[in-house]
Amino acid sequence: SFTMNTYLFVYDLMQFCGHSWIFTNMIIRFMSFGKDSLADTFYSIGLVMRLCQLLSVLEILHILIGIDKSRLLPRFLQITERIIVLFVVINSQEEVQGKYVVCVLFFLWNLLDVVRYTYNMLARTGIYYLPLTWLNFSLCIPLYPLSVLAKAFAICVSLPYFESFGTYSIKLPFPFAFSIYFPYVLKMYLLVLFIGMCFIIQNLFSERKAHLGTGNIKKKRS
Repeated sequence: SFTMNTYLFVYDLMQFCGHSWIFTNMIIRFMSFGKDSLADTFYSIGLVMRLCQLLSVLEILHILIGIDKSRLLPRFLQITERIIVLFVVINSQEEVQGKYVVCVLFFLWNLLDVVRYTYNMLARTGIYYLPLTWLNFSLCIPLYPLSVLAKAFAICVSLPYFESFGTYSIKLPFPFAFSIYFPYVLKMYLLVLFIGMCFIIQNLFSERKAHLGTGNIKKKRS
């Protein structure tokens, strides 16, 4: 238990450092260069962002082996949403990388993750600050739907480029006569994205009630 708790603390610390660096970098660049910094957000912080999102896949493993008590399906959906949008949509289309929506998306992701990993780190050591606990379980409720809208917008922006370049579209020769037109896949995924959003928001409200209920607050204060 101590070893696993130490491992989880180190994991949360690494994620906190990565997302804090991204978040701070975005703010400093915007304060220094204004709107000009938005267009090259992906080029300046994209590598670290990709590393952090790849590392987050470990959270699914943590739940599967039982060292993290979070619910599997909501966390799986949240992680796969980011992986698909970041690696499949944004990373594969250079024309999309310079869009302002990428900056908005990265800002929302990192704001949520800086708070979440700060809370997780302190929780591993048995420290619970009520304002931080409230922020962790409240901030995600308005910001997560906004991030979903940003993901959907990024997908819509990318569709003309997937149509023009044929990226990921597959057409097998005769006798298979089978083809996959990737823009159609993305359009179907938009529906999945919004259905998943409803489920995840419901789960976020349940988590907030479980952690911020009157009884739980009194218990943590004591």
